[in-house]
Amino acid sequence: MAKKKKVTRKQLLKGPDEFLTFSRRLFRYVMEHVREISTGLAVIFGILIIIAGIRYFAERSENQASALLEQALTQYETVLKDEGQEKAYADAGTDFQKLLKEYGGKDAGKVGRVIYAGICHDAGDADKAIKLYKTALQDFDANPAYKNLILSGIGYAFEKKGDKTAAVTHFEKIAQGSDPLMKDEAFYNLGRLYAEMGESDKSVHAFKTLMSDYSDSLYIELVKEKYEG
Repeated sequence: MAKKKKVTRKQLLKGPDEFLTFSRRLFRYVMEHVREISTGLAVIFGILIIIAGIRYFAERSENQASALLEQALTQYETVLKDEGQEKAYADAGTDFQKLLKEYGGKDAGKVGRVIYAGICHDAGDADKAIKLYKTALQDFDANPAYKNLILSGIGYAFEKKGDKTAAVTHFEKIAQGSDPLMKDEAFYNLGRLYAEMGESDKSVHAFKTLMSDYSDSLYIELVKEKYEG
C-alpha cells in the first residue's frame, strides 16, 4: 500500500479564501439538487454539512491566529532582549498590526490586542495603548475578570500621560465592580494617586479598605513601607 503523503503546515495554511470556496460549493450543490432531494431530512443533512464546514474552517482560522500571536510575541521578546525596547516596539508594530488586521475578531486576536496595548504602554506610547485597551473593553465586555485587567491597563496608561484624574476613574471602576480580580491593586493605586493629588481622606479610605478587606494582599506591605513607615 502506498505511503500516505504527509501534509505540511505550510500547505494547510495556504488559500485564505478556501473557506468561502468550500461553503459556496456546498451551498450551490444543495440548492441545485433540491428537486432531486426528495425528503426534508436530506435537505437538513445538506445544511448540516455546510455548518460542519463553517465550523472546521473557523477552528482552523483560530489556530492560525494563535500561531501568529505566538510568533509575534516570541519575536518581540527576542528583540527586546537582544536589541532593546525601541527596536522591539518598532518591530512589534508590524507583527501585531498584521494579527489585528487579519484575525482581530478571533479570540487570539482579541488577546493579542491586550498584549500589544501593554507593549505600547511599556514603550511609552500611552495614547496608542489607551486606544487599543478601549477597543479590547468591547471585546471582553461579558468577562468581568478580563475587563478588570484592561481597566487597570487604561488606568496605568492615563497615569503615564500625567492624567491622574482619568487614571483614578478607571481604578475606581475596578474597586466598585463585582469581580474580585485585581481589586486589592486598584485600592492600592487609588490610595497612592489620591495621596499624590492631595486628597488625603480618600487616600486613607482606600488604604484602610485594602487592609481590612484584603488582608492577604501583597500591597499591604507596600502601604506600610511607604505610607506608615
